[in-house]
Amino acid sequence: MLALFLSILSIVSPVWPLGDNPLPGDPYVIVNTSMNEMAYINEGEVKQTFKIATGKNGEETPEGEYNIIVKAVNPYYRKLDIKGGDKKNPLGTRWMGFDADDTDGRIYGLHGTNRPESIGFNITEGCIRLKNSDVEVLYDEIPLGTKILITSSGESFEELGEIYGAIPNSGE
Repeated sequence: MLALFLSILSIVSPVWPLGDNPLPGDPYVIVNTSMNEMAYINEGEVKQTFKIATGKNGEETPEGEYNIIVKAVNPYYRKLDIKGGDKKNPLGTRWMGFDADDTDGRIYGLHGTNRPESIGFNITEGCIRLKNSDVEVLYDEIPLGTKILITSSGESFEELGEIYGAIPNSGE
């Protein structure tokens, strides 16, 4: 009975993909905090790059490889008790939280903004800020379980994608 349950769960699980991740072809996100740019990789290639804002001095965006574990439309901003959809909400229209520093996906995330002029700067409290139009596109493309790599590396998105298994190695 347990085997049947696990088989069904592996097919209908809301957390995708299960098992080793990423496999070449799986969605993958790379954030470069030194350039304030982000790449969306899918089907083994960089599909889009975006200008972003990242953590300011003393509240840097945490480097490492994490998992997207929470997604929300019109997220609530707990710090200032601002409901989702309010024009004063600094999280914009979408939230995709990741598990940096053993958090629950509600501390660090990719999110929109009510201040698009802040994109391109190190100005956040550790999150990755995008224009609302950009985060809305990504929200529909990035499933729960997607890996996100945050780095300040000088390597290209393609090189990092190969190193971390999101892009097939061009040397093979």
